[in-house]
Amino acid sequence: MSGTYREVASRVGSWIVILAHGSRDARWREPFEEIRRRVAAQTTTRRVALAYLQFCEPTLEQVLTDCREAGGEEALVIPAFMSGGGHLLRDVPEAVLEAGRRAGIRVRRSGALAEEPEVLDALVAAVLRLAE
Repeated sequence: MSGTYREVASRVGSWIVILAHGSRDARWREPFEEIRRRVAAQTTTRRVALAYLQFCEPTLEQVLTDCREAGGEEALVIPAFMSGGGHLLRDVPEAVLEAGRRAGIRVRRSGALAEEPEVLDALVAAVLRLAE
C-alpha cells in the first residue's frame, strides 16, 4: 500500500474506514485498495481509509490514530465482509471499540458490506454474467 492511508490521513474531516479481514498475500489486498480508491474519488465530504483486522497493516488502530492526528473527530467503520456472522459477531465489535478508545476518536460501525441490497444485487449479476 506504500503509505496510502497516511497520505489520506493528511487531510482533515470526517472519515470512512473500510475494514477488511487482512492477508499476508499482497495480491489479496488489491481489490480492497481499489474499493478505497474508488470511494475516495466519489466523495468530497468525507475522507476514506482502509484498515485490516489482522495479518497486515495498516491496522484499525493505526488508521484511527492517523485520522485523529489529522484532525478527524469521528469515523464510520464499514466492514468489507461477506456476512454479519463470524468475525463480525465476535472480533469486529470489540476491535472497533478498542481501536477507537486507544486512538481517541469517536467510531460508529455498519454491518457487513456484502449484506447491503445493492452489493447483493451486484454479486448476483456478476455470478450470472460469469455463468454465461
